[in-house]
Amino acid sequence: MVVTRVDVYDSVVIGAGQAGLSASYHLDRLGIRHVVLDAEPRPGGAWQHRWDSLTMRDVHGVADLPDGPAPGRSTDRANRAVPHWFGTYETQHGLPVLRPVRVRTVTAGGDLLEVRSDAGTWLTRTLVNATGTWTRPFVPHYPGAETFGGEQLHTHDYPGPGHFRGRRVLVVGGGASAVQFLGELGPITDTLWVTRREPVWRDDFDENSGREAVAQVLDRVTAGLPPASVVSVTGLALRPQEQAAAQLGVYDRRRPMFSRIEPGGVRWDDGARGPGQPAFEPVDSILWATGFRPAVTHLAPLHLRSEHGGIPLLPGTADVQTAVTAARDPRVQLVGYGPSASTIGGNRAGRAAALAVRRQVTRETVRPAGR
Repeated sequence: MVVTRVDVYDSVVIGAGQAGLSASYHLDRLGIRHVVLDAEPRPGGAWQHRWDSLTMRDVHGVADLPDGPAPGRSTDRANRAVPHWFGTYETQHGLPVLRPVRVRTVTAGGDLLEVRSDAGTWLTRTLVNATGTWTRPFVPHYPGAETFGGEQLHTHDYPGPGHFRGRRVLVVGGGASAVQFLGELGPITDTLWVTRREPVWRDDFDENSGREAVAQVLDRVTAGLPPASVVSVTGLALRPQEQAAAQLGVYDRRRPMFSRIEPGGVRWDDGARGPGQPAFEPVDSILWATGFRPAVTHLAPLHLRSEHGGIPLLPGTADVQTAVTAARDPRVQLVGYGPSASTIGGNRAGRAAALAVRRQVTRETVRPAGR
């Protein structure tokens, strides 16, 4: 049943992934009346949609939630272990999650924000946006894509390595997902790898390196540019489970981006194919490991974006991952966006967002009469 909420919340959190649960926990601890609206029918956020072959041993690490230790590394499927953990956490801490509620738009009306969804409308003094990126897969357009006779899949729809057995697979992308897919596919089928830029490999990576990388992402966001992925500045590394593919030379056969797609494969122009490389490569499947974009289209009526296309954030009060407040409307906090787009960053951003909400709500409460 669709209803309109006439009461006013201090905050509405959109999304119940790691960042949203962290924000809700801290809002609850601060005594801030709020509700969490989650589009999914069950707990787990984007994790419940990951492919079956991704185990807790394979993920790049999942940070603890506040007062809630994460599942350890194991052979358990990540798309089961993490949703179970999230669901248990919601119940144990009594977090006010409502689902499934798909938010359509957020608009500003005077001092309040109006959150409109397919399940009703909520009025709130502040908003914490924790919608992540999973619902916005990005596939670049190349000439002839619509003529390809094989299948094209994105990371979002990756069915696992067994699906591709016996096929020649083209993996497109220079991030961690592409490396992982090649690690799974290389030992069981013929693969080809293409990227726009030469991959940058790293041998070691410590806490200081990570902090510097996140700071570079923050620089883009505070300037109003669309956020870049952290891996774009950290570089790539092979894990033990990818060494078998490395020994087969899978990562050495990288080619620059093709010029166009044809019914039976992909083709390079003469100036783009590289010396000694064939102009055409036949492939059966194209796997686009080309990343995601922030799922923030519902915030468009608030006009938070800069002329550069990103949502600028105010600098954080503690570290770069606590930059969560929208520069153009301080009632809006974005967690899991830009510098906090990781499980560790989402946790820190959740606390920072709750504190920012308290400051905003307190400011509204004590505002002089007549204003």
